[in-house]
Amino acid sequence: MGVEAGVGSVRKRVVVLGGGFAGIHAALGLAKVPVDVTLVDRRNYHLFQPLLYQVALAVLSPADIAQPIRSIVREHKNIEVLMEEAVGFEVKAQRVVLKSGTLLEYDYLIVATGATHSYFGREEWAKLAPGLKMVEDATEIRRRVLLAFELAERQMVETGSHPPLQFVIIGGGPTGVELAGAISDIAKLYMAKDFRHIDPAGAKVLILEGSPHILGMYPEDLQVKAREQLAALGVEMRTGAHVTDVQPGYVMVGEERIDAVVTLWAAGVHASPLGALLGVETDRKGCVVVDEHLNPKGHPEIFVCGDLAHFEQDGKQVPGVAQPAMQMGDFVARRIARLIAAGRGSDGSGVEAGFRYFDKGDMATIGRKAAVARIEWPFKAHWSGFPAWLTWLVVHIFFLIGFRNRLSVFRQWAWTYLTFTDGARLITGSQELPGWEAQPGVAEAIAAQAEVLSKEERLTEGSR
Repeated sequence: MGVEAGVGSVRKRVVVLGGGFAGIHAALGLAKVPVDVTLVDRRNYHLFQPLLYQVALAVLSPADIAQPIRSIVREHKNIEVLMEEAVGFEVKAQRVVLKSGTLLEYDYLIVATGATHSYFGREEWAKLAPGLKMVEDATEIRRRVLLAFELAERQMVETGSHPPLQFVIIGGGPTGVELAGAISDIAKLYMAKDFRHIDPAGAKVLILEGSPHILGMYPEDLQVKAREQLAALGVEMRTGAHVTDVQPGYVMVGEERIDAVVTLWAAGVHASPLGALLGVETDRKGCVVVDEHLNPKGHPEIFVCGDLAHFEQDGKQVPGVAQPAMQMGDFVARRIARLIAAGRGSDGSGVEAGFRYFDKGDMATIGRKAAVARIEWPFKAHWSGFPAWLTWLVVHIFFLIGFRNRLSVFRQWAWTYLTFTDGARLITGSQELPGWEAQPGVAEAIAAQAEVLSKEERLTEGSR
């Protein structure tokens, strides 16, 4: 098996941990280099994360934005794939410790295992306010959002009332804004005619952001445009709102209780724990501090890419999003190729200039025909509304890996846009929603209904 091929082999072995943007780009960049590549990921698919929220809100299905890693690299015979999980390192011996206990040797190591949700030390909130990083997160969010409408309809039939349908999103960054806009869209546009006893359009969406601004990383003019477009969708926004507690059915901002039929988390991330296991310098989020060649200090044979890397350029940390991750993966592949061509082993001082992130801009979609875009290449511009949304759509289809994915997503978007219908509104798993019974009026309504039935039974008995 390829795991042992690196021992005593003339060809260098490169181990890539993580099948995200950085890992896939690094592996594909090494496809024609005389090295043996082992790509390790605990899942068997590459996920196009920027569209994950569309799975969460039932516009796309998981298969539209995911592709098996093996199918991506199948044409490249020097790349093997292991569906495994790295749990540690023997850095001096240049070996990765896998969950199975296998030791995977390497000449070069690329660590690109990304980041996960950060609840700022309140991990118990995770069950009550799911974040959005993986397919499992998206399907859980979809279950909760759709189930809230179903439970409201059922309760309306059974008791004549239902609790307020208020969705609370903690965090006003791109993910929070995209979730808020999408929930508003499906409630007002796509489910308006689906229910007989409730009005989905009456649902409220509230963003709670701890900082002074929504989309704080965007220029001020685009922040204003984003707020205007969110307001037009009926989304309420509160900045400077620090959540102090999350409970079933509500959240606390200081001493204020805010009812929430569904609470979603989009407030923070923390780097993969693998970074700390390398035994090198990390920042407060667990990101590995790297130099101009994306190496941790003292380890030219190790490269760290994507969300896990703390790389500073022009005095600022490069953001942990898809665009720099892809560029980092490409850079590391080129560097390893040049190191090997130069015959320098793992000491590559002077082989080439360091990594430099080429910022092409940022964009965030807010809803149907609504988005903001900061464009830096091929020209500079700030767009909002339909032009920004159309640009977002084209760019995201272009970067989807695989022709089938692009065609499938474009077809689904076109159908949804023209017909106001969603094809992925499936509820799977549990039919329970945290805190539903605790919503104001629910227990009272059920108790009142029970009392009415009890009185009717007593009257019936008396008449006999």
